[in-house]
Amino acid sequence: MGIIIVFLVGFGLTVSGGVTVIAYLNFLPAGVSWMEYLLFISTRVECYFLPAGIIIMALAISRFPSNS
Repeated sequence: MGIIIVFLVGFGLTVSGGVTVIAYLNFLPAGVSWMEYLLFISTRVECYFLPAGIIIMALAISRFPSNS
């Protein structure tokens, strides 16, 4: 049961970080270059939720017991 909770927390972090990264893509039509965009999102804490959530989900999946 605990592994499922960890997986869901990771999923929530991934969704939150992914939505934030996609929302910040709106800066590109305003004239911001890709390099400026990447430098900007690297300074935002909420953008780190995406890789952190993916890592947490991967750890939860690797710890989940299999039936085989």
